[in-house]
Amino acid sequence: MKSRAFPLLMTTLVFALLYLFCLTQYSSFASMRVVCNLLRNYAYLGIPAIGVTFVILSGGIDLSPGSVIAFTGVFCALMIERNGMHPLVVFAIILVIGTLFGATMGSIIHYFKIPAFIVTLAGLFLARGGAYVLTTDSISITHQFYVDVSNIVYVFPDGGRFTFAAGAFVIVLLVGIFLAHYTRFGRNVYAMGGNETGALLQGVPIGRTTITIYALSSFLATFAGIILSLSKRSGDSTIAMGAELDIIAGVVIGGTLLTGGVGYVVGTFIGILLPGVIHTYLTLDGSLTPWWIKIIIGVLLFGFIGMQMLLSSQFNPLKLIRIPRRAAA
Repeated sequence: MKSRAFPLLMTTLVFALLYLFCLTQYSSFASMRVVCNLLRNYAYLGIPAIGVTFVILSGGIDLSPGSVIAFTGVFCALMIERNGMHPLVVFAIILVIGTLFGATMGSIIHYFKIPAFIVTLAGLFLARGGAYVLTTDSISITHQFYVDVSNIVYVFPDGGRFTFAAGAFVIVLLVGIFLAHYTRFGRNVYAMGGNETGALLQGVPIGRTTITIYALSSFLATFAGIILSLSKRSGDSTIAMGAELDIIAGVVIGGTLLTGGVGYVVGTFIGILLPGVIHTYLTLDGSLTPWWIKIIIGVLLFGFIGMQMLLSSQFNPLKLIRIPRRAAA
């Protein structure tokens, strides 16, 4: 029960049982069509969720990814369609802007000792407000580059379409796993989440690591915004509304402890896809509304948060049992 891998094992078990249940009801779950659709449809959530995983592993939180995604899409649409810039140039500019935005939030969190919740909440409003200031309209992107990227697809024999967005999601996942488990940066993130004071005494550069973590999270959110704009061929200031909550839910369901120091990137991958499996089943079933997804995710969140309490060394079940004191003799 105290194993660091226990939350990941529980997430994997829940996902496997759910998928097997869906497979017994609908044989289409055995095809690559369902798998490719899950990867494509949830790439815009999964990519920033990998960045948020590093944030939560370090003991922080990031509420800005959804707004950054929206700002990115609107910025790309305006620069390409109204200013005539090439998409690759626009992508480079917005990635720099997004990375600096995250690095600024990380700097404020570290140097001014302001809680990450407050700083990233401000970032949420800034990015979403910036998107609305740029435009409140949905702007279609007709550049040939977007059309060419949309045509990048590998078709499996059963008709499954592995698109550019799905490929980007898988690549970011692999890079995230490498960063978390095979680099000094990853070890520093885990050390900070486990015990920041102890990490500082061990020589971990707390300031530099904090800034890098939030810069990485914002970079991946910006990249997700680019991927989403390529998929939809448009920019919309209202898109990804509330996506940050879905992202955090996916990270927590994936087994990453909110207290930091425990979790795996691959768990986030599973946690993000789990609602997709539920949505696919409800769509095929047709007798239940998609709003049941929110209810099921809420139940899962309660379950995983309860499990985190049990795994936390600060939680002692014996405190819940009150033993009456003996009366004085």
